Amino acid sequence: MYPAQFRYSEEHEWLQVEDNSATVGITDHAQKELGDVVFVELPKVGDKVEAGQACGTVESVKAVSEIYSPVSGEVKEVNTALAETPEWINQDPHGKAWMMKVALSAPAPLDRLMTAEQYEEYLRKESAE
Repeated sequence: MYPAQFRYSEEHEWLQVEDNSATVGITDHAQKELGDVVFVELPKVGDKVEAGQACGTVESVKAVSEIYSPVSGEVKEVNTALAETPEWINQDPHGKAWMMKVALSAPAPLDRLMTAEQYEEYLRKESAE
């Protein structure tokens, strides 16, 4: 269910690193917890983001939830299509609903992020509590 080439945060964001750039989105688990997404607010191109800091919001019929950047750097691209089609987050969270691309200012903290297998185990433990 969770792409093996991605890394995952405890805040339920996914990350795909390519060279000195990272693509970020929210996980399938996160979108299921939110319910039907109706609005998304993303950072602007050129904004600086810091690992572990809030950088946007996702609003659903149930709640508003913050998006946390799993990496530090400068936003070089945002998925502007999500403004018109926020439902993509529910339909394809690990694909066309990517949220931002970040030029890394420091190496991605892969040692603090989980593999797909570790993330699935994290979800099992979290739901057992």
